[in-house]
Amino acid sequence: MNQLDALKQFTTVVADTGDFRQLAQFQPQDATTNPSLILKAVQKADYAHLLAETMAQYRKQPLDETMDRLLVRFGREILSIIPGRVSTEVDARLSFDADASFARAERIIAMYRAEGVPPERVLIKVASTWEGIQTAARLEQRGIRTNLTLLFSFCQAVACGQAKVQLISPFVGRIYDWYKKSAGTGWDEAANAGPNDPGVQSVRQIYLHYKHFGIKTEVMGASFRNTGQILALAGCDLLTISPELLAQLAGSDAPVPRALDPQQAKNTDLPPVSYDEAGFRYALNEDAMATEKLAEGIRAFAADAVKLEKLMKEA
Repeated sequence: MNQLDALKQFTTVVADTGDFRQLAQFQPQDATTNPSLILKAVQKADYAHLLAETMAQYRKQPLDETMDRLLVRFGREILSIIPGRVSTEVDARLSFDADASFARAERIIAMYRAEGVPPERVLIKVASTWEGIQTAARLEQRGIRTNLTLLFSFCQAVACGQAKVQLISPFVGRIYDWYKKSAGTGWDEAANAGPNDPGVQSVRQIYLHYKHFGIKTEVMGASFRNTGQILALAGCDLLTISPELLAQLAGSDAPVPRALDPQQAKNTDLPPVSYDEAGFRYALNEDAMATEKLAEGIRAFAADAVKLEKLMKEA
């Protein structure tokens, strides 16, 4: 049994890509996309026709609506390959506008419905700002399932659990990147690998809290830099992995011991934690890494959305 198959014994494997032609060989349950991945995909010959066809059909519609049409087109293609759910992201430029994010999410779901895709096969991705989390709470009450992305801190995870969102995506690799850059020449790669990786430790803390207190929100580790980070989180509810790292896992037959266990979490002595808006904003502000990476992530996704719009206009 290779490492990918071994991992699937106790973790749901999700493919993190817009390049859906790569999916079938790895047989993931779910798939995630974001503006950056879609931007990369439409610039490849294999997917350029999806952009051209979408623009030909919807060119007279407002650009934001046409972009959602393109995202849904990719989602449909992905869902034809995988058995589970696809995550489709609300425009990052709406990350601090709860009402606009809510309306955009409802529109995306309506587009999927019109294409014969039931809502239970779609997760709406929203940034883990306070406004994003409140948007997700409203969507969940309407039966629209959500994936809270750009999550870097424990306080974001706690607030998501309180909001009863379906799933969160803590970004392991970007947390690792921040601490490595911050340490500079003092960074010891070996000492900060595996279970000692700061990104891994962040997800472990969230997982233990959720399982200990019976919080139903699914934990999906994301943004991995190497297979060591993935294997250190074996047993996490879900892990979303790039095709490159999926291939590395499939190419190794080294053993994969379970690292996270819900029973262990139940037996761990943990204090209850909750946040109101003021407490959340202060806790996030106190976490320099999370504050910087959240802002950086929103800016990057927004910039790629602008680039995607430019390609759409030129198509």
